[in-house]
Amino acid sequence: MTTSDGNILAKLNDASAAEEFFDILGVGYDPKVVNVARLHILRRMGEYLASEDLDGVSDADVEARCKAVLERAYEDFVKSSPIDERVFKVHKEAIAPKAEPEAPANFVSLDSLK
Repeated sequence: MTTSDGNILAKLNDASAAEEFFDILGVGYDPKVVNVARLHILRRMGEYLASEDLDGVSDADVEARCKAVLERAYEDFVKSSPIDERVFKVHKEAIAPKAEPEAPANFVSLDSLK
């Protein structure tokens, strides 16, 4: 069910579930994928939309772009897992190299005692 009347961004803003985004934009989906990655898909969609300049664009074109980025975000998680895609900060930090803890200023290593 796609929409052609009204402001598409307002309709998406009023959506309360990931499935509503798919329904509003007329994007097919596998409920198993959405159940596992719903927040990740919507976050990725937001990342993709952030790079779009929608100022002065007709509502029909905004809807087409929203649909395209939702399809793209969804496909990211059909092909991969939320852990592999690392959309959220906690997942990104989980693979960041750990910095060596600094020794206290008054620390004297055994190697330096010769």
